[in-house]
Amino acid sequence: MNGGAAHQGAGSLTTVEDLDRRLQELHVLTAQTPTYNPVFQLGHELSRKLETGEMSLDHIEALVAEMECEGLRARAARLDRLLAPVGLSDNDARIDAVAGESGENDDDFSAFAVRWQRPAAHVVFTAHPTFLLSTAQSEAVTASVSSGDHSVASVCVASPERDQITLDYEHDKAMEAIARGQKARDRINARLFDIAAARWPKRWRGLNPMPVRFASWVGYDMDGRTDIGWSTSIRYRLQEKALRLGSYAASLAQAAPEIADKLERARKLTEDMVARFAADLSAPEALSNAANALTADHPDRIVSLEGVIAELENEARHADQDIARTLLVTAAAMRADGLGMGWIHFRVNASQLQNAIRLRIDPEGKLSLASQAALVRMRELLAEVVPLRSNFAALAIENSTAVRQFLAMAQILAHIDADAPIRMLVAECEEPATILAALYFARMFGIDDKVDVSPLFETESALEHGGRFVDAVLAEPAYRDYARKRGRISIQTGFSDAGRFVGQVPAALAIERLQGRLSEAMVANGLTDVSALIFNTHGESMGRGAHPSSIEDRFQWPMSPWARRRFLRAGIRLEPEVSFQGGDGYLWFGSDELALATLTRMAEMPLWGADTDAPTDLFYRRTDLSLDFYRAIRGVQHEHLESATYSRAITAFGLGLLNDTGSRKSRRQSDLAADRSMSLRQIRAIPHNAILQQLGYPVNVIAGIGTASDGNREEIAVLLRESERGQQLLRLARAANALASIKTVAAYGELFNSAYWASRPYRGDEQYIAEACLKLAEYLTKDDRTGVFRRLASRLRVDAMKLHFLLDLLPDEEPLPDREHTRRSLGVLQSLRIALFKHMFLRAVMVPQFSRANDISRDDVLEMFFTLRVEDGLAQLRRAFPTSFPSIDDFKVDCPSDYPDSSATGYTRIHREYIDPIARSYGLSLRITTALANEFGAHG
Repeated sequence: MNGGAAHQGAGSLTTVEDLDRRLQELHVLTAQTPTYNPVFQLGHELSRKLETGEMSLDHIEALVAEMECEGLRARAARLDRLLAPVGLSDNDARIDAVAGESGENDDDFSAFAVRWQRPAAHVVFTAHPTFLLSTAQSEAVTASVSSGDHSVASVCVASPERDQITLDYEHDKAMEAIARGQKARDRINARLFDIAAARWPKRWRGLNPMPVRFASWVGYDMDGRTDIGWSTSIRYRLQEKALRLGSYAASLAQAAPEIADKLERARKLTEDMVARFAADLSAPEALSNAANALTADHPDRIVSLEGVIAELENEARHADQDIARTLLVTAAAMRADGLGMGWIHFRVNASQLQNAIRLRIDPEGKLSLASQAALVRMRELLAEVVPLRSNFAALAIENSTAVRQFLAMAQILAHIDADAPIRMLVAECEEPATILAALYFARMFGIDDKVDVSPLFETESALEHGGRFVDAVLAEPAYRDYARKRGRISIQTGFSDAGRFVGQVPAALAIERLQGRLSEAMVANGLTDVSALIFNTHGESMGRGAHPSSIEDRFQWPMSPWARRRFLRAGIRLEPEVSFQGGDGYLWFGSDELALATLTRMAEMPLWGADTDAPTDLFYRRTDLSLDFYRAIRGVQHEHLESATYSRAITAFGLGLLNDTGSRKSRRQSDLAADRSMSLRQIRAIPHNAILQQLGYPVNVIAGIGTASDGNREEIAVLLRESERGQQLLRLARAANALASIKTVAAYGELFNSAYWASRPYRGDEQYIAEACLKLAEYLTKDDRTGVFRRLASRLRVDAMKLHFLLDLLPDEEPLPDREHTRRSLGVLQSLRIALFKHMFLRAVMVPQFSRANDISRDDVLEMFFTLRVEDGLAQLRRAFPTSFPSIDDFKVDCPSDYPDSSATGYTRIHREYIDPIARSYGLSLRITTALANEFGAHG
């Protein structure tokens, strides 16, 4: 009844303003019928207009383009809000102000020097698949933020055509971002030298500033990848060396031409090595030639910058201020980056290390590596190991992935860059013996003084048992000796997988506790004299650890002031490290202005900083409340993760809602039956989060908070209101809730509602698609997705109502001014996509019958479209209905032929009426995917 009335009032839907207005009208009807779905209804009305011809795909594309533009503008405005001020002069002034706080007279030079030689953060650029925007779109967004002009003319000039993303593409983008970061750091350092020269004219040349340190794992991360060979990593390290030598030489061209010439000659030699290692090295002779060229003595070969740095600093002692500043800024860059664009991180999985060490401690496979016996044997191996020489031939023939990584690191340190240490990140590391195995191989190849072994904590089990793991590892004498040799203990925490497995709020709280346990273990084992390097790996979205409310919240979410204070009060030097992941993360360094603004915010709020005299936050005093709150949220998140309903809903469309956003593919090959039973654990964290965004509800951010407060709501409200940490959790929940729509989740289930399709032509006004609707209805009678989505929506609604009851007790002091407009924009985008999906489904069942091929039936092809394996489905249709044939005119045959005549036509009409509209509709739906993600602030 309401649906009919709604349709009668549809009117014109030709502009975005029309759609926005119509969605508001439809929302009013929910007061009459609580289960009424405005998002689905608007999609239905658009679908009717599309099928009658009143609207065309051209009209839909124009609407999508306008909404796409709005999403890009929202993305630019969000980045501007977080980073402001962005202007170069504004941030120069901010640096001057911060520098002024760290020294006021001659007696303060030591304090000034100590403050600025300690990086505010280590910044790591990763190749996570978050290249949502094309190069042109990224440039438009960063130019808009840099200029402060967020107009349509500024932001919406880029083509939506997507880039082809390869590992080389990702590496190039990472290097561009780092180069802008280096330029910004040089600018900051130059100001610091000028400030120091003015205050301490006799001492300023002794300043060694390092406001930030850069690193990358692009091309070195082997976890879950088989497409990165050892030669790829060597080639990239050589490329990075050539790039950095070139920039060093350019910076010294006027101030120290002889040193610049030396560096330029080294760059040219390195470029030759890049070409050699980019060639096919599969033949022993080819590899031997390349390796011998790299390792041979050469007058232009530079493997360490220690001598060059000393030479620059010596010349600076006698140079005037301008020349000395240039020399010292370059020396500071060399000290920070070495002979590369920054430090590098290799990454392997714990299982790869375990497989490698098992051959040495348990060749028969009878020993559990988790056992005490294995630990005892590892201690013996470490005590007995004698360093071995290695070369590229040994690297080439090594079969073990883990050992191959250590061999590659050995070659890099020996022949490319002897200065910069290398991180060895170990994913899914839950056994102390695994860390000792890594130390064993590092010691075996003589690089344990340059390699920082770092376990990664991100799985449910790792977070739960991480404290005991840290205690056990630090209790090992061999590890303590190693830590003192390196001067640091390194760990990595992962907010992406942790957020997927236990929910983002419980993940942050669990990681916080783990960080605190590390400080306790360091104190207990007498390791307060070494640094704690904590790499908190998070993405750009709420679901993956990026707090969206402010830059202060963003910096504090991965490592709270409470956790920082644990180290500071124990006298432990903290080295915080954060990630900027893939294309979304690189936006922060997308221009000179943005890079300087990002580093300036870090300088203003060092990620190691905290007030050691601050009283303990109520959240940590009332653990009787906060711990139960944490456990209850985690319990709800766990129920979702293990629920067949949740899993089926999230995987209902496979990964077809998403664009390809990286060189590492998210989809694993599977057959149709496997698609129907796809497990959430088969989907990586980024696509999992991205699907939640696309379905309209960030479950892993807000689910469980309402339920956790149930029965104790008033006390929880007081806790959240009076605690700084509680307020931060609340801001995250509000930000996610502002974008969440359970109606949208339910709407996607109705696409598979057989009753909807059977009833749609019932009144007789859509007879032109009646047969197709009935085919859909008949096919979908056996489909389970409508019920699945309805059950999930009901579960989410109960929890959401409890959240609303809680939020009613906590008035929002800073509501977003454009909240309702953003929500309607999201609704309009979802309705447009639902209309496009309906168009696709109808066209798919309208395609004429075709013969079975390669054991794939017509129903199989339909299922491909219903699970959004659209490219696979289109390939089958194009095979069945080809339009490209050999022409009779291609042949020079003497005997004449009247055939083919005019009636022997091909399948052009089938392509025009069915196949091409499906392809175009799907392409438009993926542009909507980008627009939706931009409203959320990031992909995944």
